Amino acid sequence: MAGPLPLRAEGVSFRYAGAARPALRDLQFRVDAGCVLLVVGPSGSGKSTVARAIAGLVPREFPGEWSGSIRVGDLDVSSATPADAAARVGILFQDPASQLVMDRAEDDVAFGLENRAWRLTSMRARVPEALAEAGLGGFERRRGTQLSGGEQQRLALAGVEAPFPSVLVLDEPTANLDPAGAVALFARLATLRAARRSTIVLVEHRADLAWPLADLVLALDGQGSPIDFGAPADVQVRSGARLEHEGIWLPSPGLAPGSEDNPGGGADSGGVPAAVDAPVIVEAHDLRFEYQRGVAAVRDLHLQIRTGERVALVGPNGSGKSTVLRLFAGLLRPTAGSVALGGLDPARIAPPRLAGLAGFVFQDPELGFLADTVGEEIAIGLDAAGVAAAAELMERLGMPLAAFGDRSPYRLSGGEQRRLSVATALARRPSLLVLDEPTFGQDRRGWEAMAEIIDGLASDGSAMIAATHDERFAARVAAGAGGRRLEMADGWIVA
Repeated sequence: MAGPLPLRAEGVSFRYAGAARPALRDLQFRVDAGCVLLVVGPSGSGKSTVARAIAGLVPREFPGEWSGSIRVGDLDVSSATPADAAARVGILFQDPASQLVMDRAEDDVAFGLENRAWRLTSMRARVPEALAEAGLGGFERRRGTQLSGGEQQRLALAGVEAPFPSVLVLDEPTANLDPAGAVALFARLATLRAARRSTIVLVEHRADLAWPLADLVLALDGQGSPIDFGAPADVQVRSGARLEHEGIWLPSPGLAPGSEDNPGGGADSGGVPAAVDAPVIVEAHDLRFEYQRGVAAVRDLHLQIRTGERVALVGPNGSGKSTVLRLFAGLLRPTAGSVALGGLDPARIAPPRLAGLAGFVFQDPELGFLADTVGEEIAIGLDAAGVAAAAELMERLGMPLAAFGDRSPYRLSGGEQRRLSVATALARRPSLLVLDEPTFGQDRRGWEAMAEIIDGLASDGSAMIAATHDERFAARVAAGAGGRRLEMADGWIVA
């Protein structure tokens, strides 16, 4: 166990190859060993690029124009070998599935330890310990591909944390975690901070959890330039108005610590159902699905969603939310029971017709992209009027085609990818909009724009079901006519 190391950036700028502007400009900061650096900024501000650069992946693995240096201890990671950088820095990416390389959970955690030449006896002791620390005790033999998004996030974290890195870089670590999981993760990070076991770099939008943990805050603007750097309280005093203007989430004094996901405000969690004579868009009867024979991910589900309804589907990781969405969108076939979308079996509807009935937004937006540019992606299958409507949606979501149309969907930030996927789904005016974690990675402006657009679905004759861990968003969906909140646990709707 090497112990924490200081971190220093000097004159760091970087422009990805082919990009119109730099992702980062003139970064300067120093973080003492064992401290926590919180990196904040609007979507597209370069936060993930900072994380990659600290891990040595930028500029080594991403072509572009680099200047300056980042040092972990005495090692310049921007010019270090992959082995030297990985020996000091562990990084958790926004997309946890991209880090899972082995079939079973225990093998995935052991993979990084093997690469660092740990002894077998030490690995056998450390692997279950790391899984338990990440909230996955007893998951040793589980298959990574069959875990929920939040469980995959925990598994990836266990693998990153297992070898006790000197610097631990976490890019949106709570993106797929339920509220209890997010609080548990931050409790774990607080323990690491108290023990000064690793220097921690955290990119995180959950302000009420992240800001109290931070020793230092680096705030970036939408152009990748630093707004401020310093102690959290000092940054808020000096630059709070500027951060608000940029759409950066700030701690809410009215919420109890760690309760960012508590919506407050007295929203009616039961909502008001749509008119009982409104057409049924999707309905499920005795619905059951098993990824493994005899182990139900969804069981005995009965549900109707009518025109004009908005449904927030909440519950802990692994409760079956994403599976329900995939069944409704025809991406999975039921093990038992039935689903009807527009009166038809969605798993048997021809794709062109299905796209008009259900618009699906994946938890990982990249899974839904088909084109090489944003402009081409948004125009797929649309006539001129549809393209114009899609362009207006992109404008409302803060991604005007004049600025984003020629960019690759795969080179957008996580928050921008999510907004693009929502816009492409909405542009086709589906009867049912199916969203899996639609607000993850969104700055305040993106969140508000998306919420306002979804508020208008009912007037356009659409319905929506969204699986979400964002309690603020769930409360917004459930409030008002046609809004409902459904809670799942262990494959059931329990409330």
